[in-house]
Amino acid sequence: MYSLQSRAVAVRSRTALRDLFTLVRPGQWPKSLLVVPLVLLHPAAWTWPRPAALAGAVGLFVLASAVVYVGNDVADAGYDRAHPAKRHRPIAAGRVPVRVAVALGAALFVVLVVATAVTLPVLFAPLGAYVALNAAYSRWLKHVPVAEVFAVAAGFALRVLAGYLATGVRPSGWLLLCVFLLCFLPVLGKRRRELDLPEALRRPVLRGYSAAFLDQLLVLAAGLTVVVFLFFAHERWGARADLVLAAVLLPVLFGLCRYLHVVLVQGGGADPARGLLRDRVLLGSGVLSVVALAAAGLLSP
Repeated sequence: MYSLQSRAVAVRSRTALRDLFTLVRPGQWPKSLLVVPLVLLHPAAWTWPRPAALAGAVGLFVLASAVVYVGNDVADAGYDRAHPAKRHRPIAAGRVPVRVAVALGAALFVVLVVATAVTLPVLFAPLGAYVALNAAYSRWLKHVPVAEVFAVAAGFALRVLAGYLATGVRPSGWLLLCVFLLCFLPVLGKRRRELDLPEALRRPVLRGYSAAFLDQLLVLAAGLTVVVFLFFAHERWGARADLVLAAVLLPVLFGLCRYLHVVLVQGGGADPARGLLRDRVLLGSGVLSVVALAAAGLLSP
């Protein structure tokens, strides 16, 4: 009898730990790797201890995102319970009490503040902006059409900014704006595909969108990405920018056109990360763009 009771307690403990781990959404942690790529194209980023600082920045953003995900699930528990898919989340399903989730979120936030102060205090600004932006998103922005897409894209751009701050490499404002627009596009594409879902599976903010409106925003954002990239190139090289654009702009432009084709013609875009990895043409254009950037020394002093 004692053995059976001990085994039952052990099973419940493992289940509770698994639910708490699910609550911080480890499947979303790879998004924090956006701290890294552009900075590594800069030669100075490879000098020690900058790689360690980049790794620390990734870890801090993983912590920050965990705080955000816990807060989102606490705030959305009522809505999630009525959602056919999200009702299985730990809080909505009642497997994790709200008070336990709040305590977990508070503990993670304290760890985040202490870890930032000890390792990379320069990241207080982007991390604070990221947490505040997501708090506003949970409370209000997610119900405001267009503004909610801006908020999601800004969260990705803050990760990229953190990579530069962590290494002490100075970023270009035009480059960060270009990154924002590149992140803006797949969020728009995801919203476009969500309009095709049954009404019960749609997020409430989709009532403020139409397919035609999102299609126009997608084309506008793609065009603005090219324009902003042109401004960045001329800021970086001046008269020599034409030589760089010949090597870099073509794969970038092709990748943007391919993405619009995937979303607007093929009906893709529901899962941006998985779609990028599965579409060999889109993935290849992305790789070519990165290789061209590195070969051109785009981010070098």
